[in-house]
Amino acid sequence: MSLELEVGEAFAPGGMLSRAADHFVPRSGQTEMAVAVARAIEGAQVLVVEASTGVGKTFSYLVPALLSGERVLVSTATKALQDQLFGRDLPRLVEALGVPVRTALLKGRASYLCLHRMALARQDSNTSDRVVLRSLAKIEEWSQLTRTGDLAELPGLDERSPLIPLVTSTRENCLGSQCPQFRACHVNLARREALAADVVVINHHLFFADLAVRESGVAEILPSVRIAIFDEAHQLNETGVQFLGKNLTTGQLLDFCRDLLGAGLQFARGLVDWSEVVGVCEQAARELRLCAGRSYPGAKLRWTNSAPESIDAAAWILAMQAVHDAFIKACDALDAVSEIAPDFVRLHERAARLAERAQSFSHTCEAGCVRWVEVGTQLRLVESPLNIAQAVQTKMLGLAGESAKSWIFTSATLGDDEKLSWFTQPCGLTEAKVLRVGSPFDYALQSAVYVPENFPKPSEANHALKVAESAAQWARRLGGRTMVLTTTLRALRTIGEALQQSFENSAEIEVLVQGAMPKRVLIERFRQGNADGQRGCVLVASASFWEGIDVPGEALQLVIIDKLPFPPPNDPMAEARSKALEAEGRNAFSEYFLPEAAVALKQGAGRLIRRETDQGILVVCDTRLRSMGYGKRLLKALPAMHRLNSEEELRERLDLLTRICTKGYQPS
Repeated sequence: MSLELEVGEAFAPGGMLSRAADHFVPRSGQTEMAVAVARAIEGAQVLVVEASTGVGKTFSYLVPALLSGERVLVSTATKALQDQLFGRDLPRLVEALGVPVRTALLKGRASYLCLHRMALARQDSNTSDRVVLRSLAKIEEWSQLTRTGDLAELPGLDERSPLIPLVTSTRENCLGSQCPQFRACHVNLARREALAADVVVINHHLFFADLAVRESGVAEILPSVRIAIFDEAHQLNETGVQFLGKNLTTGQLLDFCRDLLGAGLQFARGLVDWSEVVGVCEQAARELRLCAGRSYPGAKLRWTNSAPESIDAAAWILAMQAVHDAFIKACDALDAVSEIAPDFVRLHERAARLAERAQSFSHTCEAGCVRWVEVGTQLRLVESPLNIAQAVQTKMLGLAGESAKSWIFTSATLGDDEKLSWFTQPCGLTEAKVLRVGSPFDYALQSAVYVPENFPKPSEANHALKVAESAAQWARRLGGRTMVLTTTLRALRTIGEALQQSFENSAEIEVLVQGAMPKRVLIERFRQGNADGQRGCVLVASASFWEGIDVPGEALQLVIIDKLPFPPPNDPMAEARSKALEAEGRNAFSEYFLPEAAVALKQGAGRLIRRETDQGILVVCDTRLRSMGYGKRLLKALPAMHRLNSEEELRERLDLLTRICTKGYQPS
């Protein structure tokens, strides 16, 4: 029997999945995608699938992949999705299908405990903070019990903890086979298991990091893989350009200084004046940071000449030279002690690499790339390609290995045209077979969209405060159950603070703001809603909350988007991509800015309806959807929601949701 027929039977009513998987309901769209994936596997094809929310795309690609009997690599957008796929979806399907496969989970170094660096952290005299020491003690206790060393398994560890860099390794500071803990290394164990597995689950960051430097172990796996699947593929281009370019941060420089001082005092005290060597390097890093002066935190400074915009060129050139010279001197100091401990060999390699990177940033930007500086507590120098098309063609699709591969790329949102050009063009996949599968949800019945008519323009100073004022009124009618998505961090702060003031003394509504607590904790609290007598929730968030957030049921029934999510026109990457299109005689607004906004808007709207029984309202507080000609294109990119035409209709719909809200709702 062909794989295509076998997959069709598995998804049919009364088939293998309905007999073995709990609550499985055959869906035509899910079967259509699964059969297309099977066909691509049998024909060693490249397939791009936009599978709308509710299709069940995970089963659609996993079932044919598992039934094929081939070796499979699955890459997801985030470590959280990676854990879900490996810990929940894969085991369920392996059992349901009865296939004898070995599965493995592989993450980047920063996800695994480094036993050697944990020991160094304990000995580090700078580790004196009581909170840090208590956390370190918990990690040390857990290290005796864990088999994988995956820090995601450690309960209560905040992903923002400053301790994590101290107990994990990087490519730069890993000692490799010279490490005293090499045999017990959790990273090496994960790689060995991945090499022996039939199905390996990784993430996009790890994939592209390996594509750039061939260090994570993926390079050893990929040649033997017959099927490569990229879920949440809409993030591929932006993830890829991060790793395929180059960067240098003052944080990297200071991290090196900390490691150098620790190793020098521990292994070679008195042989070199480590404080002096480190002091010179730290001073160079700080002088470089000071060059940016009081630039607005989060600002991205264009860098088209010898120095970034608004920075004194002479001071910048001197600072860059000082960084180079300081790290060359560090190399000289390390030469004298390199035979004492393997730590010094790796530190020498790091110093040489940082000096070389500083020198490369002193030269002209490479053709086809864009360069800028990001300003924050640290300074980040970036040079990035405009897209990943060339890398995909040469480093991915060109790596056929011993046999031709099947490449599957899928996401709920990949563009707003039939060819999915927003995704396929920058990813070099214009020749791929394209499939669009619609959602099984009845959006016209389950949801509505409203664009306020009398509202300040997004460019007006009072726009964010008007969003907050309106959101407060609408959320009160619902008793919470509201998510406000902002397009900028400035709007996040303004709207978040205004809503907190509005509900400061409220016994019914709690306002949650991104950044106030870990993302995972925020989402857990928001999902609880007003269950167990708690207050209803309003969540104000930006950036990563626009996608990948799953809040089914009545905990979320109103999504408010502050304005259309166009890329900032003064962003160096957006500006460079725009100029590249115009140089080809193309229209940058219609071919870049509009598709970007359409995809982002669709992602934000996707937070609203997650199940067949969900109901809700999307409000986009941007009058350009009504007044500008391109508004029709953007509205068309959204699911076919019922259109509300007035504030009165919105209030009536909110009241209806309140009336039919299930009493005693428990989040799923």
